[in-house]
Amino acid sequence: MQILIVGVGALGGTIAARAIRSGLPVRLAARNNDSAKALRRSGLRVSGIGGEVRADAIDVAAVEDYGKGDQFDLILLATKAQDALEVAPHVLGLLAPEGVILPIQNGGVARALADRLGEDKILGGFSNLGATMVEPGVYEQKNAGHLLIGELAGGVSERVERVARALGRAIEVKVSSNLTGAIWSKLLINCSVTTLGALCSQTMRQYMETEAGKKVFRRTYEEALSVALAIGARLERLTVDPIPPGWPSNFAAEEHYESWVEAVIAFYGDIKPSMLQDLERGRRTEIDFINGYVATLGHASGVPVHMNVTITGLVHQIERGDLQPTPGRMSDLAAQTAD
Repeated sequence: MQILIVGVGALGGTIAARAIRSGLPVRLAARNNDSAKALRRSGLRVSGIGGEVRADAIDVAAVEDYGKGDQFDLILLATKAQDALEVAPHVLGLLAPEGVILPIQNGGVARALADRLGEDKILGGFSNLGATMVEPGVYEQKNAGHLLIGELAGGVSERVERVARALGRAIEVKVSSNLTGAIWSKLLINCSVTTLGALCSQTMRQYMETEAGKKVFRRTYEEALSVALAIGARLERLTVDPIPPGWPSNFAAEEHYESWVEAVIAFYGDIKPSMLQDLERGRRTEIDFINGYVATLGHASGVPVHMNVTITGLVHQIERGDLQPTPGRMSDLAAQTAD
């Protein structure tokens, strides 16, 4: 299986390094020629969970340099969500006759690409791998996560199993017969763990030590969960059950709810949010595909999403430079949980 990985950030670089070292025929597509040249010089290095690997000889070029004569059985999109929507139509022409594109972004990216390019060309997937890019070509894996892939229409197909077997040589890959439900379960975590950590420049474990953090996490998660259930998503268990104990009146099972929160913290609590890394580097975030996506669907389905709307607006202000991530942001948001 000839594989092209588009995007060599924290996630793409970690997967690429492990794939190359496992002997998979992998080529890489970087953002531009300067990035490609730098990666050719440095190679790839991953440390942390899963062990250290190096890939010194890598085949990498700018994404626009791929064209006629290049054919791939699998194109893994490991870019940011907005970049995936932009680059997918270009790389579509690089697919072999039975090839597929596998976007692993959060939210509705895979669905949007399938509607635009055809479901026969698009698989769905996302990553539970926690990784940080220390510098270009140098990454640290923060947890023992995996890729989850599947058909957007549901069920398990031969092509999904074929992709899982190939990538499974490098990293753990699981197949879901209800990928759309799994995507929503991951989105609940993105909205309440990743984004909140970015706003207050803390890990989940840090902000959940405060009463304000606990209130905002709960309100944000419950709004997103209400939207998911309102649109008919069949949620899948990932690291924890996506529906907290006692839902919708958790106060009847408060002790069990606290244990559920501790399980979330145990898996995600020490990972530096990828959105915070974007903000620190002055890059555009995926907020419109996370809390913004929940807010849009909430408005359309009549579900209150005040906290997710507010959070989306705050992240956009930070992107513009009008605000900065700060722990005090959580107290300001907590004051709105009584609204």
